[in-house]
Amino acid sequence: MGRRRRFARAVLLSNNKIHYHLDLYASCRGRRNPSAVPQDHAIATLYREHHSWLQTFLRRRLGNGADAADLAQDTFERILAAPDHIAQKQAAWQLDEPRAYLTVIARRLVSNLFRRRSLEQAYLDALALMPQPQAPSEEQRYIILESLQQIDAMLAGLPARTRAAFLMAQLEGLAYAEIATRLAVSERTIKRYVAEGLARCIYLMA
Repeated sequence: MGRRRRFARAVLLSNNKIHYHLDLYASCRGRRNPSAVPQDHAIATLYREHHSWLQTFLRRRLGNGADAADLAQDTFERILAAPDHIAQKQAAWQLDEPRAYLTVIARRLVSNLFRRRSLEQAYLDALALMPQPQAPSEEQRYIILESLQQIDAMLAGLPARTRAAFLMAQLEGLAYAEIATRLAVSERTIKRYVAEGLARCIYLMA
């Protein structure tokens, strides 16, 4: 299945999931655990009352309607993935400050989007410098980009210098001494940074 077709299918599934929750309270009342109903109602209410506002907020930040729509959808998917978190924060089936809560999640997604695009651009710039016979195929490019994004996500919680040292060593193949010069730290510190990066990847992949 091509990348665009996979993406279209994912969007369709996420839309279906959202609309499922919009009607959940009415459709399953009396047919499931009553304690779950207020939580589902809160999520559906959150979507109905604030989705348009959130999309407008994101459009102003991104200057792009398509990206704003995608991230607005992603924001609510994050909430759907952790409904118990909503249940803990709700009061009378509603969040006390729903837009502030949505903004925190959305800002994090915007930051992830910018970091991912920066990573993709760095890869494309490096690719442009490669001789044509060595250039990977379209499928290989997609796999490489996907792998880079997964690595970036794994390293997201590390300090900036640790991430930079790990990526220079693992992706650029630089020697520890050269990385130490670039970051203006000792070679021993670089070894520690790289070890921390490897340890985090191993932990998250376990």
